[in-house]
Amino acid sequence: MLKAAGSESVGAGVLLPRNHLLTCAHVVNDALGRRPFDPRHPGDHTVPVVLHGRSRMVRADARITHWVPARRRDGTPGVPRAEDHEWLGDLAVLQVEAEPYHDVPPPQWLPMTIGQSLRAWHSSGQSHTFADVRVKSCDEAVGYVDGDATGMAIGPSYSGCPLWSVRDNAVVGIVAGHVMPPHDPVTGRPLPYSSQHIARRSWGIPWQRIEAELRAAGAAILFEAPEPDPDDPAFDLLVDLLDQHMPAPGLRIEYARAVAEHCGYGVHDTSSAPATEEFAALLLTEPRALAALTEVLRRREPMAVPSLLAVGRMSQVPRLLSPREHRKLTRYLDALPAPLRARLPEVTRAALPLAAALPMSEGIRGLLEHLECLTGDSRTNADGMRVPGLLRVVEYLAALAPPSLQAPLRLWTMSVVDRLGIPATSLLERRTDAEEWARAARERTAPAWVTARVERAGADRYRLRVWCDEGGGPRQTSVDTETPRSGAEAARELLGVLESLYRAAPDRGRPVLELLVGRTELNLAVDEWGMTGTDGDSFGPDELPGVLGAEFPVVVTCPELLHRHERFHPDWRHRWRLLDSDALLTFDDPAQGRSEVYGALLAGKDVVRVAVDVPPRTRDEIVQTCLLMGVPVVMWDRERTERSHALAQLSPVPVRTLPEGTRAYRAMRLSSPHRYVGRPVLAWSDADRSMPQLQLAEPQENG
Repeated sequence: MLKAAGSESVGAGVLLPRNHLLTCAHVVNDALGRRPFDPRHPGDHTVPVVLHGRSRMVRADARITHWVPARRRDGTPGVPRAEDHEWLGDLAVLQVEAEPYHDVPPPQWLPMTIGQSLRAWHSSGQSHTFADVRVKSCDEAVGYVDGDATGMAIGPSYSGCPLWSVRDNAVVGIVAGHVMPPHDPVTGRPLPYSSQHIARRSWGIPWQRIEAELRAAGAAILFEAPEPDPDDPAFDLLVDLLDQHMPAPGLRIEYARAVAEHCGYGVHDTSSAPATEEFAALLLTEPRALAALTEVLRRREPMAVPSLLAVGRMSQVPRLLSPREHRKLTRYLDALPAPLRARLPEVTRAALPLAAALPMSEGIRGLLEHLECLTGDSRTNADGMRVPGLLRVVEYLAALAPPSLQAPLRLWTMSVVDRLGIPATSLLERRTDAEEWARAARERTAPAWVTARVERAGADRYRLRVWCDEGGGPRQTSVDTETPRSGAEAARELLGVLESLYRAAPDRGRPVLELLVGRTELNLAVDEWGMTGTDGDSFGPDELPGVLGAEFPVVVTCPELLHRHERFHPDWRHRWRLLDSDALLTFDDPAQGRSEVYGALLAGKDVVRVAVDVPPRTRDEIVQTCLLMGVPVVMWDRERTERSHALAQLSPVPVRTLPEGTRAYRAMRLSSPHRYVGRPVLAWSDADRSMPQLQLAEPQENG
């Protein structure tokens, strides 16, 4: 493993099947310049690696597929402390984004036991850096090893390297830490050596714990041969098709070897032909094997491809793309400018408007995996062939890309539809749709909106449903709408969505967060919610609080009140059309009640915004009356005893800029809480925007 910025070696790894590597999570953090025990998933960041073979070295990028962050062994929450000498977790599995590497086959694994003689290598891969050690203790979670008195000693940059059992010709664990000799507490220099000091003692993660942790993380497929589902409806049909198109053993050897090599498996036996049942099992356990087979057959026996693809769609296992197609697409996406790559969620919502909620929080890689499972969009030509949702998304992305990147993306989609047998005219129709959408997107200047339905689910627990609207209408983005979240957890999720939109289109300004609440939650302080640090409530040196209402404009909408009396909807639309008149009505008399407010609003039908500056005792009744009668903009102070400082500051602000003005006031409250004492709330009911509704997906787009 190398530093992401530079060529310094920071740790090692062990080759696993299917072009995967196993290493320590703290090695990945070190490579990315993060704190050693940062528990956050690295997301779509890549790590440069060098694969050392018998006769060559290959440099490539690797992306994290499974992440098991370090945790304290005593079970207390948080990351290991400086005084901790042992920890659990600390594992990462990465996939190398290069052609399958067959120069060195993945090793055999065995459990670590006391007394084993082991060998480890420095991450530089140089042959003279081997260190010989012996297992002195092993408790299924940590194995301590002592080094020989001569030769190399395990030290920095050995983390993640395999602990190789010389006798068993197998790997029994990986290096995780080293017990350093005592240092001077003032200068930090090593103290003079004493015979009482520990010498050459390190510790590793035994295979038995690695296996247990990776199984729990969903990575068992990397070290065991998976079995196809006996009830998979595609199995028997695939066996029949393979018998039909590959009756000769020589053909099965040739095609099976090609598929295995495409998918990253080493091929050792090239003389015996697999049975058709074995071949079918591979196609229904390795997600990209069927696509790899059709890629090979398209050039040699194209008539076999349609039937294989049709049967493959009956199973939940096969993915759309072959390994080669997937690597190429990933490489193209990595080459996109960061602002364009950040617009992928927006592009996806535009390309697949009928799709259900998409996993935007899982990064680009998670989104691509989800899109591969969508069988097609909502349009079809006469022969029933649909363009897969992923290809439609790539076409929409290409429509925004600069010419130097647009051409490779479009050539990629053409090659995939050619392999799938989809008429090129179908793809060109989607390309036309994409170009029309891109032209409209370039003309948009108003900020994007994020709408969140917040519902109480207990003390400081809330259910959350989120929609995004970049200008084409609301599209639901939240996947999990039932699990209760704390305010901090909800803030982290909402900030992730808002930050993504802001990075994608900074010229449009900060996106607005619209909260859909019930009448009893109008004063819910969502704008004051903030994230906690990765270590409980504290923040690391590179972390910031992230307060929703200080970073982004936050407004509230109460559909329950807005639609209670539809006879006031014409007044609501009339007031909204006059919004730029900025006509303000202030209710600041505590003696006023619902009747007085009702009469004042009937008399002032051109009033577009109201400020409610009365004590909480009568404030809520006045606010709700204004919302019931269709006032589009209502401001009040959540808590106050005297005249509101917030309303005095915000009343002169032009109505169109009130969301941003309110955000700025909340930010000033954080910097000067004794001066900016208000807690403003802004209700905003846009008569021109459609209210989000539950989006039902057509089966084709939802997979």
